[in-house]
Amino acid sequence: MSGGSSLLLLTLGAIALLLVLILWGRLHAFLALMLASMALGLSAGMAPAKLLESMQKGFGEALGFIAVVVALGAMIGRFLEHSGGGRELADWLLSKFGKDRAAWAVLTASFLVGLPIFFEVAFIILVPLAWSLARESKRSLLYYGLPIACALTVTHAMVPPHPAPSAAAQLLGADLGKTILYSIAVSIPMAIIGGMVYGLWIANRVFVPVPEMASRQEAVHDGAPPPGVGLVLVILLLPVMLIFIATIASMLSKPGAPAGIFTFIGHPFSALLITTLVAMLFLGAMRGLDRGAITKMATESLGPIGSLLAIMGGGGAFKQVIVDSGAGAYAGDLLANSSVSPLLVAYFVATALRIAQGSATVAIITGAGIVAPLIKNIPGYSPEMIVLALCAGGTILSHVNDAGFWLVNETMGMTVPQTLRTWTVMKVVTSFVGIAIILAVQALIR
Repeated sequence: MSGGSSLLLLTLGAIALLLVLILWGRLHAFLALMLASMALGLSAGMAPAKLLESMQKGFGEALGFIAVVVALGAMIGRFLEHSGGGRELADWLLSKFGKDRAAWAVLTASFLVGLPIFFEVAFIILVPLAWSLARESKRSLLYYGLPIACALTVTHAMVPPHPAPSAAAQLLGADLGKTILYSIAVSIPMAIIGGMVYGLWIANRVFVPVPEMASRQEAVHDGAPPPGVGLVLVILLLPVMLIFIATIASMLSKPGAPAGIFTFIGHPFSALLITTLVAMLFLGAMRGLDRGAITKMATESLGPIGSLLAIMGGGGAFKQVIVDSGAGAYAGDLLANSSVSPLLVAYFVATALRIAQGSATVAIITGAGIVAPLIKNIPGYSPEMIVLALCAGGTILSHVNDAGFWLVNETMGMTVPQTLRTWTVMKVVTSFVGIAIILAVQALIR
């Protein structure tokens, strides 16, 4: 057996060890990634000092960019959540669309709210709207609940600055501005087909009444009048618009020309920082919060992402060990000379990880760490497309090992078989739609 083949087998063994540690050992994904990285490096013959240096380099490169993006995105989402802006936007869209097209209204609102706010938080904010609409219309709760859940889960898995797609973009060297634009373009048909086409179809076949908990819970916000819809839309779309402007400016500038002001303010750091300050001012200070309360909210928003950042760093360390051991270059050469699409490789790696351990975030970040050394530089495939394929795979098949499965199950008052038939199948549909679009676009641009 050649040295390259041995390295490839060792890499597969390290991936198997990673899954065993997470699934059987119930070890935190960060610890599992660190142990798997060490096991791979030592078994591949790397000197201990070189191995630790490689892990440190990978960890630092993974977090050097992404920690800023995720932290600022979490702060923006926290101020929107606290102000009640998400629910206000949903109510406004509902009045514009009308009761007959209420499902489209909640889908649109959920997609916009889901851009900066984590799935679980946004779902808790918006699910009371589904309860109210289902109660008034006498329809199945699925008729409004699935469009909300679909739009939120798609944006959470596909669109930066959410942690998983942001980390994948960093690990694969993708341009974040392009990744945001492409992921939004793919996410829209994913949400429509999963949430509206399948969601409304299954809602007419499975009747789910409004659960008892609906009468005891209300969306929580700061108690002050909610912000205007125009302000909410500005805050939701401002970072995307700034990054988009910078991307266009970069494409129009001459090679080697110095970066202009648009490139500066449209860098993800600047765009998200500007938006965070706008949110703090208009959703904090101008709503009566003092500086202490604003700082406390910003600090609180960072708590939930600590674990995610550790996992991202661990994924970066694992990726770097694969590269420095030589396994990445060997596997990359094999893929480059084969007929297998790197997009499918990325998709199925993320799919397997998602089904096995449940978390889309862990699946996408871990998958990015695995495939980045293998397919990062294969000609004809942009890193942005590979990121999308990873994210589409990571969003598939939410079942009983996923916290999101139980959140939907409990808040919508469904049985486990009902949740599998509705929510789980919807996730499969959105994933298949996503990878089909990605493969079709790739075929057109090659």
